Amino acid sequence: MALTSRRLVYSKHLCKVNIRSISLQGYKAKETSIKNSTTAGTSETWSRRVVTGLQPTGALHVGNYFSAVQRCVKLQQQGDDLMIFIADLHAHTTQQNATQIQKNIWELTAYLLASGIDPERSILFAQSSVPRHAELCWLLACLATHARLAHLPQFKEKSATMKEVPIGLLLYPVLQAADVLVYRGTHVPVGADQLQHLQVAAQLVRTFHHRYGRLFPTPSPILPDDGSDRLRSLRDPTKKMSKSDTDPKSRILLSDSDDAIRLKLRKAVTDFNPQVTFEPDSRPGVSNLVTLHCLAADKLPEEVVLEAEGLTTARYKQVVADALVAAVRPIRERANELLARPGLLRDVLRHGAARARRRADVVYGDVAERLGLANAALETSYDLKVSNQAIPLGSKPKRAVKQGA
Repeated sequence: MALTSRRLVYSKHLCKVNIRSISLQGYKAKETSIKNSTTAGTSETWSRRVVTGLQPTGALHVGNYFSAVQRCVKLQQQGDDLMIFIADLHAHTTQQNATQIQKNIWELTAYLLASGIDPERSILFAQSSVPRHAELCWLLACLATHARLAHLPQFKEKSATMKEVPIGLLLYPVLQAADVLVYRGTHVPVGADQLQHLQVAAQLVRTFHHRYGRLFPTPSPILPDDGSDRLRSLRDPTKKMSKSDTDPKSRILLSDSDDAIRLKLRKAVTDFNPQVTFEPDSRPGVSNLVTLHCLAADKLPEEVVLEAEGLTTARYKQVVADALVAAVRPIRERANELLARPGLLRDVLRHGAARARRRADVVYGDVAERLGLANAALETSYDLKVSNQAIPLGSKPKRAVKQGA
């Protein structure tokens, strides 16, 4: 069987992000309104735009990295119009410590940059910095039904353990829809477990179009084909690797030291068969190690199983550990360098939010006009004066000067 290569050529920003300024030149072309397109209503009128978010509810693990962050880097490298937001509003569906969540936001920003996200090529910002997310969420919530939202499996699973279920948990998929539609996002990188939430967004688009006319594209999923969304817990391979798992040995964090990575893999649960095979259904523990090896070394399962011939699972765990250490160490080291520069991280998010607000204001202005809202004039105190000159990081943005002021 012929083996094909899926190697990724990383940009120089992967481990050496040296950001001195963010130029706004050329962004106007990317941020044009749909009004500049032909008549809305057909899929051909919507320019491809990828929108995705990550919650700052804990340290990133390798499952988050391979299934979400690395995919974003690939999309960025192929030239996609990519928007990545830190979903701090979503995080508050459960009680959060204000100090800790702020710390998580800085860490998530640092690890995104260290992984190769370039704020000059993509838009990186915090969700709460763009009020239009919440405003559009309310309007979409007026189109949603309790029966539809309460029927979603994730809501049933999470609410089953709660005495009092917060409304925010019920509206979670509505805010997800607003996150994408407020930028007229056409594509969303998701795992299979998020497909139903994207279907909610599609249903809301249909309802909006029926009542008010066509204004949004129907977002399409970008599904992984490398098994990265199916990484399992190292301690219980019947479960998905998760931030919320109470056992810290169940996951490998991007912040873990080399020794910690090796220890967690050494303790990973497999089975009594010492042979290395890739059989996800019958041997989930060993197959999980094979998947981790494939993702870290950019290889196919057939390749790594062939290379592991003659090795016991105990010896193979060392091989997997070497591959993961080589993949994670440069990201961890660069992220630590960036965390020592909080001013830079703050500026990256601030300038990203300014760009995101301009896009969101255009879309929300169209929505407000359709619904007859008072906000249709699109005046906002958040607008930055668009300039073709570079804005040095660390400088304060200039407020837009209103005509006649």
